[in-house]
Amino acid sequence: MNPYLEIIRPGNAVMAVIAVLLMAVISGVFTFNVLIACAVVFIINGAGNVVNDYFDHRIDVINKPHRPIPSGRVSLRVAGFYSLALLLIGTLLAFSLGLLPGLIALITSLLMVYYAYRLKKKLLIGNFVISFLTGLSFVFGGVVVGEITASIYLGFYPFLTTMMREIVKDMEDIKGDQEEGAKTLPLVYGMKTSAVVAASFMILASVTSPVLYFMGILTIFYLPVLLIAIVIFLSGAASILKDRSIENAAKVSGRIKIGMIVTLLAYAVGSPFLMSLFFY
Repeated sequence: MNPYLEIIRPGNAVMAVIAVLLMAVISGVFTFNVLIACAVVFIINGAGNVVNDYFDHRIDVINKPHRPIPSGRVSLRVAGFYSLALLLIGTLLAFSLGLLPGLIALITSLLMVYYAYRLKKKLLIGNFVISFLTGLSFVFGGVVVGEITASIYLGFYPFLTTMMREIVKDMEDIKGDQEEGAKTLPLVYGMKTSAVVAASFMILASVTSPVLYFMGILTIFYLPVLLIAIVIFLSGAASILKDRSIENAAKVSGRIKIGMIVTLLAYAVGSPFLMSLFFY
């Protein structure tokens, strides 16, 4: 893969795009502005990944030596200019959608840079920020399609699942973070406490997520697909509590990502708009 494409981690950026598309599917609003919004979140999310790699290049030499910067395929200086250009383009596109989408994109861009520069090494604050930004993708989509309230509820669960995955990833990356002097939860309070906190988020998300159906935001078809995600999350919780090794943390992190994808699928299947197409 081209290193300039690889460094934006297009798979992760597409996940952000899916948040906007889901809000379009749930609301039944399909306009050209939705396409622009998809481009905005893809570009800004990609830029955030570049910024993150820029500030993490020393840690990545240990944890992720195959990435474009530590492997020497993209220079540190070029990565810096690349990320700033992407952030500028994404923010300008967002302002073309209106003042509120533009402000959300601007705040997101600034927060991404500050997160990578300083907040990432702060105990739980960095985890919270990246999880907040994940949920904010839904709110951004909700603003564009006119479903702000629903987007806040829908964005809350990606926030929870991202929190659990971020903590598990900190467990996975503990060696490199220790070399860099980061103050992550595993380094400050240990792997056992981290496993308990991560598992708690998994259980909280699993137990409360059906409420989106009972609130009338999603239809009953949401529940059967959600059940698969719940099984994945609860098995991940049991696994990380039983085995707190770096190797298992990597496996559980991947399992959580699968659960997150299934949850997004449940959102789509449970869309009132889709239900109206099939039954009316």
